[in-house]
Formats: sequence, structure tokens, C-alpha cells
Amino acid sequence: MKKIVVLTGAGISAESGINTFRDANGLWEGHDIMEVASPIGWRNDQDLVLDFYNKRRRQLQTVVPNKAHFDLVTLEQQYDVTIITQNVDDLHERAGSSSIIHLHGELLKVRSQFDEQLVLDWKEDLNTGDLCEHNSQLRPHIVWFGEDVPMMDKAIAITEQADFIMIIGTSMQVYPAAGLVQYAPNNTPIYFIDPKPSISANERLTVLSEKATTGVQKVVTELMK
Repeated sequence: MKKIVVLTGAGISAESGINTFRDANGLWEGHDIMEVASPIGWRNDQDLVLDFYNKRRRQLQTVVPNKAHFDLVTLEQQYDVTIITQNVDDLHERAGSSSIIHLHGELLKVRSQFDEQLVLDWKEDLNTGDLCEHNSQLRPHIVWFGEDVPMMDKAIAITEQADFIMIIGTSMQVYPAAGLVQYAPNNTPIYFIDPKPSISANERLTVLSEKATTGVQKVVTELMK
């Protein structure tokens, strides 16, 4: 089976009703990014950070995968598909995709501050005083600004084997994820799907200036011929 690597960003989840990462003012749900998505923010106001992710977690459980998520599952009938996502939601999982790498963590998981390898499934609110088995405070299982991206090496290794690459709903401005394409073999065809694409087409790169639900369908139809 040929390998397809799919890199997804906020644009694919936006059509399910999940707010994109930040607005035009650089704020995320009215907060400065560093207040709610950095180790410094966590140290400064733990309750604010917990409340922020509790609201995101609650909202996530009110939405469902959209057509783009389901169309990607269809590709598995003919291809070895790995989804590398910058999103922290579980919509790819709920749609049925079988191989997903979360670069920036997962909203429905928490981890121990004492042992970052101790990760727990978590669908309820997370509060101060919720402790792991080592009596250490649990924190959102999210990769914050300034932290290492532990899944990056695995994502690079997968990308190096890609026969096709699809990029969906991401500006490709956020590093290290934006650098992933550099690891693809030189002749790998790339499909870029975004309503406001930040790059131009060339003989290797096909750009679809569309939202995910329509653009993914077109690419999947082409690849499944």
C-alpha cells in the first residue's frame, strides 16, 4: 500500500464548530496566548489555565466530526494513511481514522506534573487538587509554547516515507509542524487545501482554495480513482 501523510490544522475542525486557534488580534478566546498556553502562564495562574481548558473540553464534547474527517477515513480502503494533526480534539478518532499523531497534545487527556509519561483519559473538568498517583497536580496534556514536541520525531519518520501528502486547514506558519514537509521525498505530490492558501501551486504542489469539507472530497476522489 502506498503511504499518505495528512497534516491537519484548525481549519478542518472549524467546520465542526470548534473555534480556530486565535483571532485577528492574536487572542485565543479573549486571552493572551501566553496566559493560557505556556508554562509561565500555568505557574502564574493555574486556575485560569484549568478553567480555559475545561471550557474547551466541554465544547469539544458538543460537536461531531464533519465530512472532511470521514472522507479521510475512506482513503484507508486503498492507502496506508497517517494523520499528523496540530489539533488537540479527538474528531479524527471519532470519525474512525486508525493512525493519528497529535503534535500538540490531546484535550481529552491529562498528565502528571511529576511524571509526564503518566497520561490519563479525562473528559470531566480538571481542577486544582486533582492529583496523580504520586500526589502531584494533574495538568492538561497539551504541548504549550516553549515546550518540546515529543511526537515530532515520529512525525518526521512517517513523513520521510510519504508517497502523497495532504495539508488541510493550516497556514503552515506554526513551527515545528510547518517544517515537516521538508522531510518528504523530493518527488512526493502535495495537496494543499485551505480557503486562504499561503503558498502558490507548482508542478509538485496542487493548491485548492477551498474549505476542508469540499477540498478533501475532491482530493480523495482523485486519489481513489
